[in-house]
Amino acid sequence: MTTDVLTRYEIDVEDVEYLRHGSKPLLARLFKPRGAGPFPMIIDLHGGAWCRGDRTDDTATNEALARSGVVVAALDFRMPPDAPYPGSLADIHYGIRWLKARAGELHTRQDKVGLMGISSGGHQAMLLAMRPGDPRYSALPLSGNASVDATVRCVVLCWPVIDPLGRYNYAKNLQAGGGPNAEFGARVIPSHDQYWQTEAAMTEGNPAMALERGERVQMPPVLYLQGTADVAHPRPNLDRFVAAYRKAGGRLDLKFFEGVGEAFVKKDPGSPASLECIDTVIEFVHREMR
Repeated sequence: MTTDVLTRYEIDVEDVEYLRHGSKPLLARLFKPRGAGPFPMIIDLHGGAWCRGDRTDDTATNEALARSGVVVAALDFRMPPDAPYPGSLADIHYGIRWLKARAGELHTRQDKVGLMGISSGGHQAMLLAMRPGDPRYSALPLSGNASVDATVRCVVLCWPVIDPLGRYNYAKNLQAGGGPNAEFGARVIPSHDQYWQTEAAMTEGNPAMALERGERVQMPPVLYLQGTADVAHPRPNLDRFVAAYRKAGGRLDLKFFEGVGEAFVKKDPGSPASLECIDTVIEFVHREMR
C-alpha cells in the first residue's frame, strides 16, 4: 500500500481555538477531508521534550492522513514555563472531549477517535489513553458536555518517550560520558526538569512503570514506530513497555525503520522510510477505526 494509492480526498485546513487560559488561546489545526464521512479522527500531539514544538510540526503526516479520509486535529497545549506536568495532560484531555463533542460537525463519530503522538507527544498520548478517567487530567470542565469522555479507540506512538525517568537517567549518563551524544543529554535534561520538576513525577506519570506497577489502565490497540538508529529514545525502554503491554493483554504492533534516527519523518518527509512510516500509520488507523 502506498500514500499515492490512499490519496483520495481533497482537504481543508483551518486553525480553531479550542481552549483559553486567561488571555492565551490554545489552537487546534484541523485537517478535514471533503466528504460526508463519517471519517475516523486522529488527534495529533507534537513532540519537543514537553517544552518545544507546536501544532504545525507533523503536517506531512497529518496531510497524508487527511487525504486518505481521516480528520486530523493537531493540538497546541501548555508547556513550561506556563505549566509543568500535568498541565499539558489537562489541556489535551479537554481537547479530546471538545473534539468528540463536535464529532457531527467534523463528519466523524465519538467512537472513531484515536491519538497519535511524537516523542514527548507519544508519552502524553499513551498516558492519556491509559488513564482517561484520571481526575487530574480531566480537571477542566467542558461546559454543557459533562457526559463526553476522553476514551480513544487506538494510539499511534512515533518514537515515544515511553519511560520518562529511564530517558532522564539515560540522558544524564550520555552527558557524563562526554561522547558524541553528550550534547543530546545536555539538551534534554533541562526540558525534563522544567516539565516534570521531580523524579517522583517522572516515575508516577510513566506508561512503562505504570504497567510494571500493575496499575489498572485502559489498553486500546497501539502502533509503536521507531528508527533503529534512534539515540534519543532508548531501546531498552521500548522493549520493557512492549513486553509489559502485551503481558497485560494489550494488542501492540511494533515496526522498526532501518538506519534512521528520531524525528526522521519531520526531518525528511519524502524519504523512503518516512513514506513507509506514513503508510503504516494510515493502514493502522483505517483498520482499527473501520
